[in-house]
Amino acid sequence: MPRLAPLLTCLLGLLLLASTPAHAQETPPWGTGESRGEDLTIYLVTFGPGDDVAAWWGHGSLVVEDQRLEQSRLYNYGMFSFDERMLARYAMGRLEFWVDDASPGATFRFYRSLDRDVRLQELNLTSAQKVELGRLLAVNVLPENRHYVYHHYNDNCVTRLRDGIDKVLGGQFQQVMSSPGRMTLRDHTRRYTAVGPAMSLLLDFLMNDEIDQPVTRWQEAFLPDELERLVAEMQVVGEDGQKRPLVAKALNVYEAKGRPATPAEPPRYGPVLLLLGLALGGGAVGLALWGRRSGGRAPRILLGLQNALVGLVLGIPGFALFIMWLFTDHTVTYRNENLFLANPLTLLTLPLGIQLMRGSEKARERMRRLWLVLAGLGVLGLALKVLPMFDQDNWRLIALLLPLSVGMAGAFTLARARAQAQATSEPLTPSLKASGS
Repeated sequence: MPRLAPLLTCLLGLLLLASTPAHAQETPPWGTGESRGEDLTIYLVTFGPGDDVAAWWGHGSLVVEDQRLEQSRLYNYGMFSFDERMLARYAMGRLEFWVDDASPGATFRFYRSLDRDVRLQELNLTSAQKVELGRLLAVNVLPENRHYVYHHYNDNCVTRLRDGIDKVLGGQFQQVMSSPGRMTLRDHTRRYTAVGPAMSLLLDFLMNDEIDQPVTRWQEAFLPDELERLVAEMQVVGEDGQKRPLVAKALNVYEAKGRPATPAEPPRYGPVLLLLGLALGGGAVGLALWGRRSGGRAPRILLGLQNALVGLVLGIPGFALFIMWLFTDHTVTYRNENLFLANPLTLLTLPLGIQLMRGSEKARERMRRLWLVLAGLGVLGLALKVLPMFDQDNWRLIALLLPLSVGMAGAFTLARARAQAQATSEPLTPSLKASGS
């Protein structure tokens, strides 16, 4: 999600602060003009996915090496720091990143220690292009230039590499890669987060149709693996007018042991979510029927507990999504259709569920009204799908949450019917006894 920390492609830069040498103050020779183009080698480095959420996306960097002067630097646009303002900037979608340089060898050893792939592609650039790219990187790393506002899809530690390469190629890269992409940004997000289904579902819930629109291959290169793929396929026109591969050679520095590959396609778990939604909604109805027959405490307590959990699991994200839309720069959350399915009203099921567990009849009636509203909103969100503007790819969430809402509304409607039946039958008991005597 744009500028949202759980999805940051390059949070690992924080660890690099502690594991690689501090930013060198002296300007490298390619920044002072000492380096000659024929002595420079520039590599695109791709680091494979890691274990934590931030590392699921992989990472990328550029390495500049002057073989004559025996100097090399790795440029990492994924740096950020935890400080007293970081959480506020993160919450508002205004998190700042910066570029720093470090020792390539130390960085490679660090990623190897995490059992993450380290792959290099030597860029087949002209001498002038190498000099220019080296100069750009040396200028970018200066304190007055190094910071930028992170955006997960449009401006991150990989798109900065892509844009730098394209600049020295005179725009050839973007021009060639303007063809349609393989899939939407949501599909890419879902396949990279498939390793953690719960987090994947949460991110799917939080994002609107901004990432469901068709994209180009150029836009897909917000991901390290996609940029690596495009660079490998790219043919550029040299000074002689002849086409040549952009990659002179590829080096596999380290291959992760036993780490599963990122799926080529997003997982298809819609049917599973539908079954889960039906089970949850049907379970609520089952508890209401049990309570209607037995009148015991157990079904009431279990139904209250289920509602309290729904408030925690769905109400908090629904409330957060609403706040993100109104008060933050997380544009990918704005006007999100999933607010028909879970929203701040859903959070009310938490306290009302607890009250129901404690035997409150007022809570039962309030829950009935609340779930009728929530189910109605869910049905409205589904009906609006016939309109072109309601094109968000959220069928998986509808499959999960709409049956739950309808089931809850049905459960509390049954509970109310039972209460009304008891209310009408109880006064009759004394009069019947009197007539019999």
